[in-house]
Amino acid sequence: PTIALSYSNPLELLVAVILSAQCTDVRVNSVTQTLFRKYAKVEEYAAADQEELERDVRPTGFFRNKARNIISCCKVLLEKHAGSVPSTMEELVQLPGVGRKTANCVLGAVYGVNEGVVVDTHVRRLAQRLGLTKESDPVRIEADLMAILPREEWFVFGNRLIWLGRRVCDARKPQCPDCALRDVCPSAEEFIARTR
Repeated sequence: PTIALSYSNPLELLVAVILSAQCTDVRVNSVTQTLFRKYAKVEEYAAADQEELERDVRPTGFFRNKARNIISCCKVLLEKHAGSVPSTMEELVQLPGVGRKTANCVLGAVYGVNEGVVVDTHVRRLAQRLGLTKESDPVRIEADLMAILPREEWFVFGNRLIWLGRRVCDARKPQCPDCALRDVCPSAEEFIARTR
């Protein structure tokens, strides 16, 4: 499985993941199709007019914060990283609008670095349903998953759960009878019994 966000360089992925908070990848990809043509360089984002960028990213929700974070993030990239997207967790999480989820996504997809597990809403839901964690906090879920998975699987495991969550293990109507993991999923029997 790969990331569903469309991007062609590290900066585009960083911007797309910032926009993906509380938004579907389909919507983000729709917005970035135009956005990435309008703002091709880190300098263009850093110099962007706040209100104009807000209009550009409005369909992704929380557009004021996202626009502010993108502008601030790109200013820091120019000031501290010569305009390049850093390749370490420590540097990434210091950027405005970047938390562990965003950093893990960029590190894994762009640099092939397994620093942690991307924990989005799908990973959170499926990790709980599969009995891999009892936690609800993303940082604690990530720690639980990192403790049971080999490091080389951290990035790809998150992507696998995301795709499974989108295609099979829906939040409201999981397709347990069609799920390849139904025999090892503690929640499957309960969901199947309810639909009979």
